[in-house]
Amino acid sequence: MSAVLVVRGAADASAIRRALPGVLVHELPDLKSPLPADATVLVLRSGVRPGERELDALPRLRHVVRTGSGIDHIDVSALRHRGITLHRNAEAGAGAVGEWVLAAALALARRIPLGQHALLLGRHEKQACMGASLSTLPAGIWGAGPVGLAADGALAPYVGRTAFAAWPSNPPGLRELSPRALMEQSQVHVIALPLRPTTEQLIGEGFLARVAPQRPLLICAGRLETLDVTACLRALADGRLSGLALDPVEREHLPLLTGSVAPLNLLASPHIGAQRSDVRGALDRWAIDLLMEITVDDKPLIEGGLR
Repeated sequence: MSAVLVVRGAADASAIRRALPGVLVHELPDLKSPLPADATVLVLRSGVRPGERELDALPRLRHVVRTGSGIDHIDVSALRHRGITLHRNAEAGAGAVGEWVLAAALALARRIPLGQHALLLGRHEKQACMGASLSTLPAGIWGAGPVGLAADGALAPYVGRTAFAAWPSNPPGLRELSPRALMEQSQVHVIALPLRPTTEQLIGEGFLARVAPQRPLLICAGRLETLDVTACLRALADGRLSGLALDPVEREHLPLLTGSVAPLNLLASPHIGAQRSDVRGALDRWAIDLLMEITVDDKPLIEGGLR
């Protein structure tokens, strides 16, 4: 009999049990607990990193289901080596993340986080909250995957213009600028890059020095590790950035965001870009449909690769 291990928050385990009465469903808060050796399918969310210890503890594992987009926290090569198929849904939450990007851009342009932080510190900083009209600000988007494209769709009606950093893998038909031109011309930067060795801390001191004359707003909707967060906070404090918004904050990132005693135009959220009830419902339905296919006669849905 198939057994499914659901990491809490990745899918609705109760709905899976109702839909698949013949399947044993385990639910655990994380992968640190003792793992059920009978699990043939693992359903996980962002921030959960199955390593060699976890894979060794799941000898029957044949499928990993990622209810979302990013897979940089998953060792795809290790899965392939063990004959484990990886499935993901990269599209379902992109529109919601684009909506978060628009909300962040509006909040930063109007300096709402600065005013709130000042009030919480017992200070009334109305004059420091003089904002800008978002409609006057050109936006540059770094990354043309589902999230980058959704950010463009959300921002385009409300900003001066949008353009993508030119890259060979970008879809055809996008308005592109060279990375250098994008840094020199944009007053809003949206970082929607996947985390790879070439993108880790890409947004660091060199980038910040290049964009400093525009004092732009910087919005991270991809992976936090694509930023040198300490350098970005320093640039925000000394005025090289006018605002900073960080969504993909996991628990391990919390020490990076503590310690400031001055109000900052900083918006940080606990990776809620795709946390919308309709998105959650769509991902739950997708996961259930996929699990029904996977667990029929315990036959693999596909051999290798990504779904």
